[in-house]
Amino acid sequence: MPLQGVTACERRSLGGMAEISDARRDQLDSIVEEFLHNFGRGRRLLAIDGSSPALATRFADDLAGRLAAHDQIPARASIGVADETTLRSGTIEPFRAGTLPGAESPDTVLVVDGQGMLDQPIHGIWHFRVWVLTGEELPHAGADVIVDATDEDAPTRFFYDYCRIPPSAGDGGRR
Repeated sequence: MPLQGVTACERRSLGGMAEISDARRDQLDSIVEEFLHNFGRGRRLLAIDGSSPALATRFADDLAGRLAAHDQIPARASIGVADETTLRSGTIEPFRAGTLPGAESPDTVLVVDGQGMLDQPIHGIWHFRVWVLTGEELPHAGADVIVDATDEDAPTRFFYDYCRIPPSAGDGGRR
């Protein structure tokens, strides 16, 4: 079901979430706790991107599920390839106004996955950004958290020396 004019955006139900491994749950909980430490209340925007759109979507679904387990109100959207104008008018502005279906609560966390979510100029929209690694690629320079999901059942937090990443790493390279 499209979200107010975002034709490539799909609302996701959190009701039928698949079981996840203990290691995956622990890693997701760690990210949720860091996010909530910095952004505990209000309308919050969390972006998930990665070199594999399917893995980024699964990670975003699971992260939204863990937000719910931490007594948060998550809403989910998958955007596909990010287009700033459409993203802002069809998703971000209605979310901030409290008119996005399923995200009316003033304490909702909107978890959005899509390609280019961490690129400029969209980068500044988000409160928190996660990059999902799936191999040896450079992580996106705009990520707050980098997760190596090569082993989906046991993803690991990946710490990269940001001084060694070119500032444009990942920015627009997949479009």
